[in-house]
Amino acid sequence: PGGRRRRRRRRRRPGDGRTRVVRSNLLPPPGVEDPAAGAAKGARRRRRGGAQRLADNRLKTTKYTLLSFLPKNLFEQFHRLANVYFVFIALLNFVPAVNAFQPGLALAPVLFILAVTAFKDLWEDYSRHRSDHEINHLGCLVFSREEKQYVNRFWKEIRVGDFVRLRCNEIIPADILLLSSSDPDGLCHIETANLDGETNLKRRQVVRGFSELVSEFNPLMFTSVIECEKPNNDLTRFRGCIIHDNGKKAGLYKENLLLRGCTIRNTEAVVGIVIYAGHETKALLNNSGPRYKRSQLERQMNCDVLWCVLLLICMSLFSAVGHGLWVQRYQEKKSLFDVPESDGSSLSPVTAAVYSFLTMIIILQVLIPISLYVSIEIVKVCQVYFINQDIELYDEETDSQLQCRALNITEDLGQIQYIFSDKTGTLTENKMVFRRCTVSGIEYSHDANAQRLARYQEADSEEEEAVSKGGSLPQRGSIGSHQSVRIMHRSQSTKSHRRTGSRAEAKWASMLSKHTAFSSPMEKDITPDPKLFEKVSECDRCLAIARHQEHPLAHLSPELSDVFDFFIALTICNTVVVTSPDQPRQKVRVRFEVKSPVKTIEDFLRRFSPSRLTSGCSSIGSLATNKATHKSGSNFLSTLSNDRTLLKLEEKLSQPTKAIASNGYSSGAASWAPEHTAQEQELEKEKEQEWELRYEAESPDEAALVYAARAYNCALVDRLHDQVSVELPHLGRLTFELLHILGFDSIRKRMSVVIRHPLTDEINVYTKGADSVVMDLLLPCSSDDARGRHQKKIRSKTQNYLNLYAVEGLRTLCIAKRVLSKEEYACWLQSHLEAESSLDNREELLFQSAIRLETNLHLLGATGIEDRLQDGVPETIAKLRQAGLQIWVLTGDKQETAINIAYACKLLDHDEEVITLNAESQEACAALLDQCLHYVKSKSPCSTPQKTEGNVSVGFSPLCPPSTSTTSGPSPSLVIDGRSLAYALDKNLEDKFLFLAKQCRSVLCCRSTPLQKSMVVKLVRSKLKAMTLAIGDGANDVSMIQVADVGVGISGQEGMQAVMASDFAVPRFRYLERLLIVHGHWCYSRLANMVLYFFYKNTMFVGLLFWFQFYCGFSASAMIDQWYLIFFNLLFSSLPQLVTGVLDKDVPADVLLTAPQLYKSGQNMEEYRPRTFWLNMADAAFQSLVCFFIPYLAYYDSDTDVFTWGTPITAIALFTFLLHLGIETKTWTWLNWIACGFSILLFFTVALIYNASCATCYPPSNPYWTMQTLLGDPVFYLTCLIAPVAALLPRLFFKAVQGNLFPTQLQLGRQLAKRSPKKLIAPKETFAQGHLLGEPRTESSEQRSIKTSGPLSQDCTSQASWHVQQPACSPEASGEPNVVDMNMPLREDILLEELSGQAPGSVPREAILEGCSGASKMKPTSTSRTAPLSSIFNLPNFSSLNWISSFSLVSGLGSILQFSRNSLQMDKQDSEFLPSPPQPDQDLCGLSGQTTDYF
Repeated sequence: PGGRRRRRRRRRRPGDGRTRVVRSNLLPPPGVEDPAAGAAKGARRRRRGGAQRLADNRLKTTKYTLLSFLPKNLFEQFHRLANVYFVFIALLNFVPAVNAFQPGLALAPVLFILAVTAFKDLWEDYSRHRSDHEINHLGCLVFSREEKQYVNRFWKEIRVGDFVRLRCNEIIPADILLLSSSDPDGLCHIETANLDGETNLKRRQVVRGFSELVSEFNPLMFTSVIECEKPNNDLTRFRGCIIHDNGKKAGLYKENLLLRGCTIRNTEAVVGIVIYAGHETKALLNNSGPRYKRSQLERQMNCDVLWCVLLLICMSLFSAVGHGLWVQRYQEKKSLFDVPESDGSSLSPVTAAVYSFLTMIIILQVLIPISLYVSIEIVKVCQVYFINQDIELYDEETDSQLQCRALNITEDLGQIQYIFSDKTGTLTENKMVFRRCTVSGIEYSHDANAQRLARYQEADSEEEEAVSKGGSLPQRGSIGSHQSVRIMHRSQSTKSHRRTGSRAEAKWASMLSKHTAFSSPMEKDITPDPKLFEKVSECDRCLAIARHQEHPLAHLSPELSDVFDFFIALTICNTVVVTSPDQPRQKVRVRFEVKSPVKTIEDFLRRFSPSRLTSGCSSIGSLATNKATHKSGSNFLSTLSNDRTLLKLEEKLSQPTKAIASNGYSSGAASWAPEHTAQEQELEKEKEQEWELRYEAESPDEAALVYAARAYNCALVDRLHDQVSVELPHLGRLTFELLHILGFDSIRKRMSVVIRHPLTDEINVYTKGADSVVMDLLLPCSSDDARGRHQKKIRSKTQNYLNLYAVEGLRTLCIAKRVLSKEEYACWLQSHLEAESSLDNREELLFQSAIRLETNLHLLGATGIEDRLQDGVPETIAKLRQAGLQIWVLTGDKQETAINIAYACKLLDHDEEVITLNAESQEACAALLDQCLHYVKSKSPCSTPQKTEGNVSVGFSPLCPPSTSTTSGPSPSLVIDGRSLAYALDKNLEDKFLFLAKQCRSVLCCRSTPLQKSMVVKLVRSKLKAMTLAIGDGANDVSMIQVADVGVGISGQEGMQAVMASDFAVPRFRYLERLLIVHGHWCYSRLANMVLYFFYKNTMFVGLLFWFQFYCGFSASAMIDQWYLIFFNLLFSSLPQLVTGVLDKDVPADVLLTAPQLYKSGQNMEEYRPRTFWLNMADAAFQSLVCFFIPYLAYYDSDTDVFTWGTPITAIALFTFLLHLGIETKTWTWLNWIACGFSILLFFTVALIYNASCATCYPPSNPYWTMQTLLGDPVFYLTCLIAPVAALLPRLFFKAVQGNLFPTQLQLGRQLAKRSPKKLIAPKETFAQGHLLGEPRTESSEQRSIKTSGPLSQDCTSQASWHVQQPACSPEASGEPNVVDMNMPLREDILLEELSGQAPGSVPREAILEGCSGASKMKPTSTSRTAPLSSIFNLPNFSSLNWISSFSLVSGLGSILQFSRNSLQMDKQDSEFLPSPPQPDQDLCGLSGQTTDYF
């Protein structure tokens, strides 16, 4: 019973529950009376890490120590079944009855593989150790009990319960509860860039009860106990309470916690107590390091390894049965070949068969590729290195490049079928620019502001054009340089979504806002609407006159009152922190009237006493008079300056800045400024830009609205925790008492502030949020009275304008207010304070409290903010579509906005049907889904999802209307809102929804929550068994990124949460094109071919040993020396395949980008599928037969010993492997040649040395002088020549026939690349010339085409049956070259047609036929068809010798010898008729007509 009680008591310890108790380390331990003993015990306790043995602050990311490395690493390596298998085989070889090799020798390969992996792990761990040591030895100030002051200590010495003092710009070493701040309001600002990448400042608050301390905080006097939650990785919440000596409790929240890794800003010094240290901190609990996933190819490979195991067992079993039967048959003659046991007996046939089985397993162990896993790891690491080094994936504007965070799924990039993309910040810039607004039912279009944005665009494109002409920048820079001459199908507003590469803007941003997010000049310098500007000025003047009267706002008309409130709401309804540029990230400190926030009901009632009201007014009056002295005539309405101003500004900013004025601010506008000369105004503008305040916003929307209000001279100038100051030109500074901030959340979709108005002393609630929620919260207005009717009219007008904004693709926000009576506020305050002080369920209570307050609102107006498209998004989407990828956009934006952006980025097309699914209930959703499915089926009765995917061709101008391209018509697109999506994801409806979505060309999910996003990805991944990729840039995309097979994060404006959760990080969406279509395809192709080659090589080698068993009584003997057997795979034949696996490019990058359809080979797993695997194994079996029997017949009936006959077989196998690899290698580099030469040289060197020096090392084999003898024998050379050629002949023949008669898309792509004299046209050029869907070609691009004479300018593509009449129009028939031949669709045109349209009705790509269509100066009118088989036979240059040149090894030879007469003729033609270097477009139509295929 005593033991049970002790166990129960142990279980009840507070530290073991859901909470943690933290006490000061400076106090004696509980229950110790003697202070001296307590101090000693406290010191010991501190060294141990506290009473509860809590974690210290030491960072340790290493896995091993010197002692634990070997056992731990081996234990980890034996988690791989392959390693266990090989160790088991090696140990089995130690059993004398069944051993096949010398035991020590058999261990060598396994030890080598384990050693290589161990070395790699050790190196990685050592790198981590060095990083840890650096961080652990950073210094900070910790309070010492002995010295009674702060002393310097290393980070690793900090313990939970220590008091740490931090100064400005220092990094926080642990998770610390904020107890004191040098800020008089108890505030501290931190920058969380190290944690989540966000550069804006976050505000933290001293724990309630400590901010009122008058004297400096003394850690020795801190006797309270802290109870908080156990360590967890949730960065957004922290809950606990602090219990004082008198028993009172105060709540602790995330606003009180400083997180490890953040940086202190804008605060001289803070003190806090360590709550979580080391690996218990939230930052380290979130840092999971690189992500390890198993790729699809690896899963398939593991399955094939099991097939190999089964094959091994079958071969061994066959051999064992054969040996048993053989022993039984020759029982009486056994003494001739078998050594009897010591007692004279011999093994029974069954025992002999069992031993033979085990020995065969040892000998044939090579069938399971021991080095495959290590080789794949090496290749993947090298692939990641080369992807990271690709200059095309570097973004100059953001100075960032692609990051590979998951090292082992590179090949999955080549097999993606579905892309799920966020919209804001992923497809768009997340640079919010204020565009227009409506106030009190009147719309202000801000035309001048629209023109300003257009000027930005033009300036950018002009600069880009100039730079691209100079040729100093990479080709990427020329994207969209001809945007301005495009003819758009949408309204002009759509054009505003296009965004060119803004290097000019980037320069401005880097100079003016080095430390501030969301503050580029494009976002800041808003041009106000003149009408609205006049109304704001009128409000300002009226209120300045009437401010001392009883009800100042009553002097304004309802419209002007709404205008005034609208701009006040824009200015203060946010969490923007105001900073000044005189010191980096240093806050403006101008305090006028210190008012503590409302803490209790009594405090609230006391504040409403008459004396309070009068004193408030007088203080405001004095502020106004003081403020008048700070007026100056600077101008906020700055426009783009010229280069001279820019240079001056740069010089100014590089100099140290002077002290700021007492208020840190100068206000005014052009209308009140006195007349100045242009030079003075310029200097003034520079000065103003130099001294202007900075706004640290948490989101770009907030920054855009604050900058918009500032453009109307309603400027936010100061924000403290309990007050916010706004400055107007005539009214001066208004200081609003900030009572409460009800923050934004994704469920309420709005935020509110509760303030006391300085002019009326009323309590106002200002709310801004999504129109879908705010419009439902408005005060119901009756039609009886005139005011109600007026309100109704305003509401309907505002709704119409909101719809208009959404159609233009603007992000909309509604602004509303509510005036609270004293009674209403007192009633709400009581429940809100209870919610705030609640320790349990606090978030839910605060949520309910906010909902109670945000009702019966009065609508003020709405804003439209533009989020501009990133560079190259439409082009990228078009290319990915052509590559066979389905693109779904999942966004939280409202439907109209999302649809407009979808049109702008070419996700939706104007000539396609859009199915919109908006349902109010589950039943309605089910009915709509049935209706849509019926409609889609009736439209295309024979359509299947597979056909639908191939039926899409986008991104280039259609040569005929889409409606006539197919019988069934183009697939529709699906748009679904969040509510309907919730219904559609229900178990009963998800199959219908998925089937409908599969039939659609693209899917757009609007108003979707983060959870819905991940559910959609999960649904497609699990139900369709499809490879998925999710790409996003914000915290709301993390769940979607983690659920997908491949997660891609964009390192954009919204921080690094998405990047930290991702497998790959890209700077911009457009880099996805190259990452998938080029690197994804290469990685998949390389690894697939490498894995197949491994299986082929091992099976072929094992086959040689297996055929020998028929000639040795299945006795598990081997004719190959054991040294060669052991080291053949490991040393002699391993390097070439590694080089090929890392460097091989089956198709060049420019071809892949020009013909994205080639990506489908990875999606369809064409290069590595079960059929390919078994064909590969059959080929290996055949080659082993040839390589075995040719030497067998060559040396038949000779006196050659078994090892002298086995050595040529080994050499033949090596030559065959290398020649086979040569056939499969598509790109030969000097490294490939060196690797092959090194393998041959190494084999012969080892053989010569071993045969000369180690005759009796490993009996019974006697290899003395074997190789030396063979090298003098002509038969050896003859067999080494004939056997590999004979073995590979069927493979060569099959590939040649298949390549000429039934070429795959990849083979066509390779042929195109080999025959093109110049690089193919890059996609960026294609799109820069305006080859977007449905856009007419411009004159500028036509000028680049080949000019021909008038009569010959016929439409080259209209000759659909050209191959039938080929002899009549071919140069060969006429006997002389003719200029029209340049425009004939040659072999390459057919290749491109075949590449571009394997599916019926696919639209050919104009970019490819530009040379033809440009020459004819007219649009081609007929669709191209895939060239039928007869066309290939009818080609004039189809030669019987042509197939020889189809292999990469002899392709160079083929081009030198010029196998066909026609190629010579065409080459002559090229030289005669193309004196100047041909343009890339021309290359595709004017190529030589040689018909060779490259594999």
